[in-house]
Amino acid sequence: MAQVTEAEVLARLKNIVEPDSGQDIVSLGMVSGLVVKDGNVGFSIEVAPDKGPASEPLRKTAEQAIHEMPGVVSATVVLTAHRAQPQSAPPRAQQAPQQQQEAKPLAPGVKNIVAVASGKGGVGKSTTAVNLALGLAASGLKVGLLDADIYGPSQPRMMGISGKPSSADGKVLEPMENYGIKVMSMGFLVDEETPMIWRGPMVMSALQQMLRDVNWGALDIMIVDMPPGTGDAQLTMAQQVPLAGAVIVSTPQDIALLDARKGLNMFRKVDVPVLGIIENMSYFLCPSCGHQADIFGHGGARDEAERLGIEFLGEIPLHLDIRETSDGGEPIVVTRPDSDHAAAFRAIANRIWEQLDTADGVETRKAPNIVIQ
Repeated sequence: MAQVTEAEVLARLKNIVEPDSGQDIVSLGMVSGLVVKDGNVGFSIEVAPDKGPASEPLRKTAEQAIHEMPGVVSATVVLTAHRAQPQSAPPRAQQAPQQQQEAKPLAPGVKNIVAVASGKGGVGKSTTAVNLALGLAASGLKVGLLDADIYGPSQPRMMGISGKPSSADGKVLEPMENYGIKVMSMGFLVDEETPMIWRGPMVMSALQQMLRDVNWGALDIMIVDMPPGTGDAQLTMAQQVPLAGAVIVSTPQDIALLDARKGLNMFRKVDVPVLGIIENMSYFLCPSCGHQADIFGHGGARDEAERLGIEFLGEIPLHLDIRETSDGGEPIVVTRPDSDHAAAFRAIANRIWEQLDTADGVETRKAPNIVIQ
């Protein structure tokens, strides 16, 4: 089967008419971020902010039209809203608060949103995030888990959840749920083997919709499993979401700590409190003889936390049980609650909750503004 091309996609989209103007969306310049790869098509349709909800039928029509094209394996279309600024507009930093007030709030029923982040991949961030969420739930808190890793969502598998979320009105999704935790992930919306080929604006729009257009309800805390690094997704969450704090996950070796430092500094620059650092894969304890082997070194994250003046939240060992239970959709905190590893995750979770100081209903901070000078 011949692969579809960008030119063919644009030609098909010229048949999609924007109802108010009577012109096609390509001629109006509404199509942006078009990516075509191996039969997977993705792009965004730019609309005025006040036309966002009313443009949903237009988005669905465009997505269906592309999906029906020969050679198309998947079609993903998102709406992005851009507010035109008058020539006499004040600087961006002065406009931002007003725009935030006009926008629909993100996850309004959630008291605290905490990002679990890492400077690089492969440090066990997602495993840590899911077990921290379950540790918080074990304390009787109402907990949500947002998988913000658009390109590599792993929480559906780790939480043992399959299927797709439902929607009563076609606008707001009901989060999936297991172990008493509400969960949302891009992994519920696309096939596990379908590659996500979105560019930055599409990723940012998807993250906003998973917060704004999901019925999270009333939650004490939401854990956000951040993608690794300091790119578009991380900046979107740090800038536009009222984060109560961030937790950095790192392994002990120097190269991982260097990347963790970058992630920490990113949160500091946008005024997000860093609640502390966790040393994952801190050591290997032989299950046969009990010998401790520091495969990646040991204590590096503790030393880094002291140097940077932040709290060291604790260390988690490299252990087969932690890996197997997470990969199997049965995280160790719920399936082996009496184990030392589960106790370590619960202790860190409890310390995070203590730092948030929400017992008296203290509101989380407003989302910060990134000002480029």
